[in-house]
Amino acid sequence: MPEQRYRWKSKHIRQQLLVLNGQKAPTIVLKDATYLNARMKQWKKAHIWVYQDRIVYVGSEMPKHTDASTEIIDCSEKYVVPGYIEPHVHPFQLYNPQTFSQYAAKHGTTTLFNDNLILALQLEQKTAFSLIEEMKTLPQSLYWWCRFDSQTEIDEEADIFSHTNITSWLQNEAVLQGGELTSWPKLLDGDDLMLHWVQETKRMRKHIEGHFPGASAFTLAKMKLLGADSDHESMTGEDVVARLTQGYDVALRHSSIRPDLPKLLQGLKELQVDYFDHITMNTDGSPPSFYQNGVSDMLITLAISEGVPVLDAYNMVSVNIARYYNMEHLHGHVATGCVANINILEDPMRPTPVSVLAKGKWMKKEGKEQALASVEFPWEKFGFSPLKLDFDLTMDDFQFSMPVGVKMKNAVIMEPYSIHLNVSGDVLASDHDESFLVLVDREGKWRINTLLKGFATNVSGLASSFSNTGDFILIGKSKKDMMCAFKRMKEIGGGIVITEDEKVVYELVLPLKGVMSNLPMEELSKREVELKKVLGERGYKHDDPVYSLLFFSSTHLPYIRITPVGIYDVMNKKVLFPSIMR
Repeated sequence: MPEQRYRWKSKHIRQQLLVLNGQKAPTIVLKDATYLNARMKQWKKAHIWVYQDRIVYVGSEMPKHTDASTEIIDCSEKYVVPGYIEPHVHPFQLYNPQTFSQYAAKHGTTTLFNDNLILALQLEQKTAFSLIEEMKTLPQSLYWWCRFDSQTEIDEEADIFSHTNITSWLQNEAVLQGGELTSWPKLLDGDDLMLHWVQETKRMRKHIEGHFPGASAFTLAKMKLLGADSDHESMTGEDVVARLTQGYDVALRHSSIRPDLPKLLQGLKELQVDYFDHITMNTDGSPPSFYQNGVSDMLITLAISEGVPVLDAYNMVSVNIARYYNMEHLHGHVATGCVANINILEDPMRPTPVSVLAKGKWMKKEGKEQALASVEFPWEKFGFSPLKLDFDLTMDDFQFSMPVGVKMKNAVIMEPYSIHLNVSGDVLASDHDESFLVLVDREGKWRINTLLKGFATNVSGLASSFSNTGDFILIGKSKKDMMCAFKRMKEIGGGIVITEDEKVVYELVLPLKGVMSNLPMEELSKREVELKKVLGERGYKHDDPVYSLLFFSSTHLPYIRITPVGIYDVMNKKVLFPSIMR
């Protein structure tokens, strides 16, 4: 439970009391602050005392005892708000949980709820839990979800997502929700084991996050009866109202593939919804370049611009989320007893803070990034090291005889199509948008070969170890260039490589098991923009290649996917063509 996550030992609480008694000096005093009191939904004046990582007093009194180590910050012309919370993070969109949370903290988002999918798929559970424990030492406050399925089709599904493993994840104190429920149709169709996991989650007083795009009122009602508490898949104001009507808390999404926040807020305004206490906002794990204007601070700016009352806009990324997770005693407030996650603003209309405290440590101070904002994390200690592949591909791996290919309707939706192209040669023409597509097992045991329509017209060779499962995606017009890209990806220990005339034209090294970078977000964002440019110049038709690569295997989206077990029909839940052993 969250109480254990931040439970201060008795000796620490006694020291905090000594600060109030005037026998010990506070660490930081924010003097004459105009702060957001979320309980009264008002701006109030107060002095705010911080001792180490906790707010120990908010009120009209200055401390009786200070010493040379006490920082007294004049906030008479500043505004103080609680640290922002991002409740829906997929922390593996090229970046990793640490680099994303570091970047988010500099923009005032100091508490994050993270998808555990990569940890579940890539690590033994004991190692994953050790990594989570190590991350508690970071200045940012990191919490986790517990996935109930792999979001694809893999042979190891029953082992990785076994009852024992799921129960252990749910019992971990840093895990505060089950979901997101991308496999909700199984639950609706009578999967008793998944229902048991949902019930166990609720018994532990943790929450279930839904994933219900396009769901009808009756489906929403059924999923509420089965245990779902919230959903972030609204696409219209009517969708939001339908969820609120059924008793859900609703997250308004604004992401790279669904930049819906303005439309959702306009829809709510038209429907005369002006009560926001059960509405939150999130960015749904977007790629790096999406965050160039911030994280939760960007959402506040958008909300205010769409007419949301200023205090409601702040509450939607702070106290509303903390209340939902039963964590108001720790987060979402500038109040006595809470973790000292605090943002200092020059103007409430500009939510990007000039100074940020995370667990009482300065991430940013008067606009300057502090040393703690860029600490490194020992990834190799937990097995996240560069890939070392012990197999090679040969031209025998580039044989294509599949009658059905994969057609991209957009960046993430795929549908089947009949292949009529002659694929007997080693090169495809550039006057059409069909390319060779190969998915190769990360251990070299199997492969799947087909054609991909709608990706690009002139990408000669692309290899990526970045994928939903960590298996290797090869795309291209030239078999030789695809092989060349794979060889280079192998040499650099994993990443994304694009080749042309057997020369590398772009590469992004992903040294953390081939699925995540350790570059700072600012630099990684530039590299992602370059990837878009290189692909765009070669006829990539869509806006988000990162999500395209990630979702080729993701079976929570229609209509067809290329997965480790083969080409998979999502709607009919069956393998159309199995993978081939190498």
